[in-house]
Amino acid sequence: MFIEQPPWFYRALFPGVTWRIPADRKCVYLTFDDGPIPEVTPWVLEVLDRYDVKATFFMVGDNVRKHPDVYRMVVDRGHRVGNHTFNHIQGIQYRTRNYRANVEKAAEWIPGDLFRPPHGHMRLRQVLALRRRYRIIMWDVVTRDYSPRLTPDEVFDNVRRYTRDGSIIVFHDSLKAERNLREALPRSIEWLRAEGYEFRLL
Repeated sequence: MFIEQPPWFYRALFPGVTWRIPADRKCVYLTFDDGPIPEVTPWVLEVLDRYDVKATFFMVGDNVRKHPDVYRMVVDRGHRVGNHTFNHIQGIQYRTRNYRANVEKAAEWIPGDLFRPPHGHMRLRQVLALRRRYRIIMWDVVTRDYSPRLTPDEVFDNVRRYTRDGSIIVFHDSLKAERNLREALPRSIEWLRAEGYEFRLL
């Protein structure tokens, strides 16, 4: 559970960031990390179109540089995009100055005020520096679709087990997650809708 739904004491390490957005009615925020990837992202868009769902895509700047047409598909279909660094780097492995530079390099390709740190790892100084410009969006539910140890059923079960009102849910439009994503994403959307959740954009 520590991974799938981070506990309060872990969340407390990151002041001023968003983990969950409770509202006056049942709602969730669907997000995707690590794209855009030509082999996966267009399929995700087709699924979202089929169910009339809008989502937020936290993109790696270098992937946008390599696949601008796929990036444009996401934007043109009415989804939001966010910064996920240029090289998918972990903040705890970099000095604040270098980490910010990587984020700003990604911003040249991904305009906007949303940021999510890869793996959720950042130093406090990085949090304090980046939140001056960005809404830092973490998550309330990690599906773990990227894990080769999990089956699509187990990924779907993470959605069912941990989702609550206002949950920010993370999937990945990546090659690593594709095997689980192709089955778990449609099932998750159908279950969430059947449970009365409204899909909202960040």
